Amino acid sequence: MTQQQQADAIVVGAGLAGLVATYELTRAGRKVIVVDQENRNNLGGQAFWSLGGLFLVDTPEQRRLGIHDSAELALQDWMGSAGFDRDDEDYWPRQWARAYVDFAATEKRQYLHDLGLRAPLVGWAERGGGFADGHGNSVPRFHLTWGTGPEVVRIFAEPVLDAERRGLVEFRFRHRVDDIVVEDDMAVGVRGALLEPTDLERGKASGREVVGDFEIRAGAVVLTTGGIGHNHDLIRENWPVERLGPAPKTMIAGVPAHVDGRMLGIAEDAGASLVNRDRMWHYTEGIINWDPIWPNHAIRIIPGPSSIWLDANGDRLAPPNFPGFDTNSTMKAILATGHDYSWFILTQSIIEKEFMLSGSEQNPDLTRKDLKFAAKSRLAKGAPGPVAAFVEHGEDFVVADNLAELVHGMNKITRGPQLDLQKVERIISARDANVDNKFSKDAQLMAITNARQYLGDKVARVAKPHKILDPEHGPLIAVRLNILTRKTLGGLETNLDSAVMRPDGSVFEGLYAAGEVAGFGGGGVHGYNALEGTFLGGCIFSGRVAGRAIARK
Repeated sequence: MTQQQQADAIVVGAGLAGLVATYELTRAGRKVIVVDQENRNNLGGQAFWSLGGLFLVDTPEQRRLGIHDSAELALQDWMGSAGFDRDDEDYWPRQWARAYVDFAATEKRQYLHDLGLRAPLVGWAERGGGFADGHGNSVPRFHLTWGTGPEVVRIFAEPVLDAERRGLVEFRFRHRVDDIVVEDDMAVGVRGALLEPTDLERGKASGREVVGDFEIRAGAVVLTTGGIGHNHDLIRENWPVERLGPAPKTMIAGVPAHVDGRMLGIAEDAGASLVNRDRMWHYTEGIINWDPIWPNHAIRIIPGPSSIWLDANGDRLAPPNFPGFDTNSTMKAILATGHDYSWFILTQSIIEKEFMLSGSEQNPDLTRKDLKFAAKSRLAKGAPGPVAAFVEHGEDFVVADNLAELVHGMNKITRGPQLDLQKVERIISARDANVDNKFSKDAQLMAITNARQYLGDKVARVAKPHKILDPEHGPLIAVRLNILTRKTLGGLETNLDSAVMRPDGSVFEGLYAAGEVAGFGGGGVHGYNALEGTFLGGCIFSGRVAGRAIARK
């Protein structure tokens, strides 16, 4: 360090990617200053609120469940999903994609295992668009962390906090970075505003009253500040209208208010290359949280494949737009109606087995690592407690003993056209008529039958096919589904050392980026579509790369 420098590196953002980068730097004996606009209660950022899913390839957990996976198959799925089609903007994302899939198939599991993480459950997320070489996971790869998001945070936070006690790490909370200090074309520090101290609980929206300013200098600056998920104005500004249709008028937020995307613009103004800004990942199964933590708080239903999915006009969504299959295709189909919501119709039997809710706080059994509680919650009769609470209190839910009452209730909460009972009944009755045989021409029933060939789905995730209108499986349940905003897939362009690039293709010396602000690597490692379990993993991989690259210098 020079006399001016206060540390070897400044990490901007105390979320998962920032913690991983700091962990790697302190392992190498480097001194790090971590700055964040929120308070210490928010250590770990968005990752804390996550379900803790991790994309892993060819693991012992998969093999025990009879899943045959390989790095080659995973890379085929990744590239088929990403759809990279831009010569310049996809140059580094293509390389990051290959590097990340290799990491997921080799070092990743052991790296996390050595830190104490266990992920024994394997789910089948984002099942795809119907073609082997297209979008989607060919096999289950979504490894659910025992302890969910807080456990993913813990395994990095604990050694970083230990490094803080040893004097290697200094946290500066309520420090909002407004500018990157650049001298001789090199990032040498950050400056910004000191915000009024607060002891607000994690996730609560904090104030922005400025009480001072600061400037910090170091040998390197690492940006790990997240994406634009709560900045709905910025989402609408960058919305891919030609690809997905008009931006939704109603959006609900799947991330806290501090996920505002400010640092993307700040870095671009400083000379960084920002690419693939029209690529983003939002969910079509959002419900309004009846017990919110942050403003406009949304929860995503992570569905099994059995619910009937109707658009706002009451038409059944066409294949491959089944629950849990192809997020962006479904988004496009919903928005093509001119409305920004859709409907699930299902039974009590389906909700008991197939509904999971995103968020660590919505899965207390898994988050607390309570095996007895988890077994009782997941395998006993009745929906898990958090799901049952939404059915009772959530404004998007309708419960009825017959279809006429159900449709009447749906029409009371619709934001668009009134649903026609006869039309809805005709659609469901036609589907139900195909249940009497083990084979069917109904593509959704075929998908359900296929899913139940996987032991994990048959035991715990996919209900046995039955008639929706069979009262033995009632009551009937309808859910109004909203657009939930979540992830930025584009971002700051980075090379394979997580060094930020300039628009002319040169390296922005001294500046690094990791996590969502870098599109989870390269400025968009996912391309157009995510395979799920890849956001936490992308933060871990890119943060690890950044920390190690700086430590080598």
